[in-house]
Amino acid sequence: MTPAVAASQIQERFGIAASVTGAELGVVVPTERWQEFGEFAKRTLGCTYFNWLTAVDWKEQGLEVLARVEDLGAPLVVTMRTRLQPGATRCATLTTVFRGAGWMERECYDMFGVVFDGHPDLRRILLGDDWEGYPLRKDYAVDTPHAPYR
Repeated sequence: MTPAVAASQIQERFGIAASVTGAELGVVVPTERWQEFGEFAKRTLGCTYFNWLTAVDWKEQGLEVLARVEDLGAPLVVTMRTRLQPGATRCATLTTVFRGAGWMERECYDMFGVVFDGHPDLRRILLGDDWEGYPLRKDYAVDTPHAPYR
């Protein structure tokens, strides 16, 4: 599927515009349709390869969750992003669609505090269970004393 055809299908199904740059699509998905869009990208667009997931803390504007999925058989890459409301930390999980999302969602939870609703095993993956705070958030005090990392 070409990126232009994929963009028109996204517009038709979700009513949102996708920016097209070569073989890459950038889509800002409403948070309440995050999981639905992931399913659409996999089943309809053919993006079966889950590449990565992370978050960005935009401070006053809130957290943004990003994921990249690809169709390895065709030159199609979709970067999905959703902006959480300021102060919100909840987003639907993509593990029901892409099994590979599990570890990356755990890392995102550990570093940013994003709670992925429906995740089968959401717990810290890098830091100890007694660690307080989320180190990649802008409100994290970097001068807080912590026990040395093992």
